[in-house]
Amino acid sequence: MASPPHPNLELRPLGNTGLKLSCVGFGASPLGSVFGPVSEHDAISSVREAFHLGINFFDTSPYYGGTLSEKMLGKGLKALGVPRNEYIVSTKCGRYLEGFDFSAERVTKSIDESLARLQLDYVDILQCHDIEFGSLDQIVNETIPALQKLKEAGKIRFIGITGLPLSVFTYVLDRVPPGTVDVILSYCRYSINDSTLEDLLPYLKSKGVGVISASPLAMGLLTENGPPEWHPASAELKSTCQAAAAFCKAKGKNISKLAMQYSLANKDISSVLVGMNSVRQVKENVYAATELATFGKDQETLSEVEAILSPVKNQTWPSGIQES
Repeated sequence: MASPPHPNLELRPLGNTGLKLSCVGFGASPLGSVFGPVSEHDAISSVREAFHLGINFFDTSPYYGGTLSEKMLGKGLKALGVPRNEYIVSTKCGRYLEGFDFSAERVTKSIDESLARLQLDYVDILQCHDIEFGSLDQIVNETIPALQKLKEAGKIRFIGITGLPLSVFTYVLDRVPPGTVDVILSYCRYSINDSTLEDLLPYLKSKGVGVISASPLAMGLLTENGPPEWHPASAELKSTCQAAAAFCKAKGKNISKLAMQYSLANKDISSVLVGMNSVRQVKENVYAATELATFGKDQETLSEVEAILSPVKNQTWPSGIQES
């Protein structure tokens, strides 16, 4: 039996769902070996350590690793041996290794495939994955109604949408009945270099929609190693972030921890989702959260880093399909 949750990892309400998510969420895309090989042992150990340290929210997608992430997460959750209501699982539909398909027929079939891989009877949240690549009108008129039927069938509890451009969220939410979409997942829009999600938070709150923010490290920009080759940011944004990382390192600080704490400090964000594939990464992320809760932000270093990044602040990149 797993140990009781970590006492310092805050649980935050997710919109009007009644769910309470750990402020740090476990992004399971790395379990699909999308950033390098991950053994089954490491995948299961990472999930176990996360749960042991108080992380109760796990997010995946059939797209990650061509369904491998869902399979690995399923094995990890089963190995916990705890009641199903002790953890919250989110997966996605509409984006697959073979391409995008938001049709009612495909998403209805998709959830059964996902449940089989995850070894679950239901998921807590099913999200339409990267909706800017589909027809937003199809999402409104066909996909979301199909997801509502899945909700009625008990296969999913709540409905979400994900994407990079913030405009896709308002487009959909303004066109569906209130309470239809329960949660949005935004990525790379609430980190030190780009905080544009902040402007949307009052609107989302007024709609009763929960907010999950992914990729606080801006897909690798805010790390000492820098982003992967395929990262779509401009050369200027990459080099400025690299300079900020080097500045932190010279001060004996870590830009990734600083970025994680920056995102966690906004309590209007229910969970900050970060990819993890090792016990070490899990511990580092939970430590960043517990340190923030105990001591607060390192405001001095944060202000210095914000000054370095100010020429590229809120500079985004076109939404695209990144190669893993």
